[in-house]
Amino acid sequence: MLVLFETAAGYAIFKVLDESKLQEVDSLWKEFETPDKANKIVKLKHFEKFQDTTEALAAATALTEGKIGKSLKKVLKKVVAKEAHEQLAISDAKLGGVIKDKLNLSCVHSPAVAELMRGIRTQMESLITGLPPREISAMSLGLAHSLSRYKLKFSPDKVDTMIVQAISLLDELDKELNNYIMRCREWYGWHFPEVGKIITDNLAYCKSVRKIGARTNVATTDLSEYLTEEVEAEVKLAAEISMGTEVSEEDIDNIMHLCDQVIEITEYRTQLYDYLKNRMMAIAPNLTVMVGELVGARLISHAGSLLNLAKHPASTVQILGAEKALFRALKTRRDTPKYGLIYHASLVGQTSAKNKGKISRMLAAKASLAIRYDALGEDTNAEMGVENRAKLEVRLRHLEEKGIRRISGTGKAMAKADKYQHKSDVKVYDPSGDSTLPTTSKKRKFEEVEEEEEATPVAVKTKKPKKEPVEASLVLVCLYKKIIIFVLIQSTEKKKKKKKKKVKEEEGE
Repeated sequence: MLVLFETAAGYAIFKVLDESKLQEVDSLWKEFETPDKANKIVKLKHFEKFQDTTEALAAATALTEGKIGKSLKKVLKKVVAKEAHEQLAISDAKLGGVIKDKLNLSCVHSPAVAELMRGIRTQMESLITGLPPREISAMSLGLAHSLSRYKLKFSPDKVDTMIVQAISLLDELDKELNNYIMRCREWYGWHFPEVGKIITDNLAYCKSVRKIGARTNVATTDLSEYLTEEVEAEVKLAAEISMGTEVSEEDIDNIMHLCDQVIEITEYRTQLYDYLKNRMMAIAPNLTVMVGELVGARLISHAGSLLNLAKHPASTVQILGAEKALFRALKTRRDTPKYGLIYHASLVGQTSAKNKGKISRMLAAKASLAIRYDALGEDTNAEMGVENRAKLEVRLRHLEEKGIRRISGTGKAMAKADKYQHKSDVKVYDPSGDSTLPTTSKKRKFEEVEEEEEATPVAVKTKKPKKEPVEASLVLVCLYKKIIIFVLIQSTEKKKKKKKKKVKEEEGE
């Protein structure tokens, strides 16, 4: 068996002297404890040294991509092809498949081969003769730097990094901008509190404060550049009757500097948003059409890159950003979330509350197709995204019509609905419930009550003859089942016969 071993200095071909040792995988490391033991297992047959770092870099990049470089092909044709009956041990199974297809050589990859490679690597300095240790370390360091630089230069994910950084910076700018504006309104509010309620726009507020300065300058300041005529008139009227405190010029100067910061950050934010929009349309046009620039950029940032996002299924894209709620729902055995970052898309936002889950699921399915088309497709147009968005809008209209049109069956036939007719019941007012007093309000005299008692005869209670229990039971049973009546009748007849016999016996005695 031959062994192909790759180093930073070149390719080495070893001949396995004792193949029986490879069967004992667990104890194979003991055979490479010392250089003498290692030389008894494998022997160097050929070593192809790289001429310079460029050749080493080309060979390394070919190996990482699963291809055969020029130097490797030369070694295999020179050494291994002469002994075609021998098997070639390979550390990479993918590379072995390529060698087998192109050069028709039988390659082996197993746990024993991996252990053998590990043993050769430990005793590489003693097994490869004519190569000093300092040269091997220098070649390794140079190749590592060159390979890292090559990967960074030709990385397919490097463009996504710009989007990730831009959306992260945009979110941080929004937070800082909110803090600055809140501080500015509160600070200047001590001097002129009424202007905060009149001017609602933050940028217009900061520009107006920057131009006004002290409250006494409002009457002579022209604010038509930032405000409408009505708002400007309100500001000037409020300045005359303002209840704010008097402040020094130093306080006003500091407020001005804060307003300058807010204006600069706002302008930079608009510039950054335009940059992000252009980058998203260049890198992921279909995803941008489906969910918008900000939501698409946040999805890419959350996944790490566009390629990583393309590997996610549609169900993951749907709840991306709601991982905390998902795991909490799984832990408490409740309903899982219906949407994550995709909730902020325009299609989901314009849907009613009961249809948000359906639209988010359909949008995630179409968005995942758009992401894969952008990441792995060759075209850079947004036709697919436009078509899918049009389909989703049609579906959204169907859902919003609340089932008036039938989806199944003919699909276009109108569903039959009864015509609504308003029926009004006219109720008549009942005045009997107005009075809460009893109708017989007069008190009767004691004499009238006595006369009535004498006139009415007293009913004498007569004792009712007791019915026999048999008859009562018969009457009750008749109400339920006829079959039981027959049984009861038989039982009563038997009792009567027994009584007659007893009476006759007593008379005879």
